[in-house]
Amino acid sequence: MAFQDWLSWHRNEKRSSDKTIEAYAQDIRAFLRFLGEHSGHVITLKSINQLEIRDFRSWLAARSGQNLSKTSTARALSAVRGLFKWMNKQQLINNHVLDILRTPKKTQAIPKALTKGEAQQVMEQSLELQDDTWVGLRDQAVLLLLYGCGLRISEALDLNQEDAPRKGQDFLRVVGKRNKERLVPILPVVCDAIASYQASCPFPTAQGSPLFLGVKGKRLSARIIQLQTQKLRGLLGLPETATPHALRHSFATHLLSNGGDLRAIQELLGHSSLSTTQRYTDVDADELLKVYDKAHPSAQK
Repeated sequence: MAFQDWLSWHRNEKRSSDKTIEAYAQDIRAFLRFLGEHSGHVITLKSINQLEIRDFRSWLAARSGQNLSKTSTARALSAVRGLFKWMNKQQLINNHVLDILRTPKKTQAIPKALTKGEAQQVMEQSLELQDDTWVGLRDQAVLLLLYGCGLRISEALDLNQEDAPRKGQDFLRVVGKRNKERLVPILPVVCDAIASYQASCPFPTAQGSPLFLGVKGKRLSARIIQLQTQKLRGLLGLPETATPHALRHSFATHLLSNGGDLRAIQELLGHSSLSTTQRYTDVDADELLKVYDKAHPSAQK
């Protein structure tokens, strides 16, 4: 059967993992069961070749009616697309209707922000985790860039020595996704943290060399900061969602809850689309309602 041959191809040619193959097999079997019930006859290569776009839409509608997640349906559709692509290439069928079927949009995960108190604890305790003072100062400076300036971890670690802010400097030049530059306001506490790290770093620095270095003198890896954040979670009793990226989310959420303008926050984060930034309105809805109840004239009556 073509289905089994496709699975064998995945196993032997693509070297897909056993779990991946098992997941694909379950998705295709469920798809074939639907086709059998939907059409009322045995599914053959001939009947598969005659499938129309409406048949696939009926399948997607049936999955929606079963309350299956959009992520699960997107994976199932990917498996079906893969099978059809393989069968077309093998000249077993000549059916390309899936080329015009859109993948269901996944629900955007709502960012998980730390509370203001938790973020402050992370900043303070990051200094204490490392035996070497300069390494602790380095970690604290990096985390302050994420929470105090809203940088992505890659943006912080891509900074070079000449990018470091000078005393009294108000803005930091950041190169983000697609090499898009932006200027981010930088707080004195962040400038001071970076300066303290630079002064204690034992490695020589030069123009063009990385700002943040690992213990071997090479550019600092994001994995090191991730591991340190993991240790901080255990130390402070924070949830699994307390990651370096959560500090960037916290930066945006806390600005919003204190009256920050959504478009200004969009610029600070380097988002190309306002809809990406608008997710933070869901995150801090409770806090915004508290502000409303406290400040809006209508709420005082």
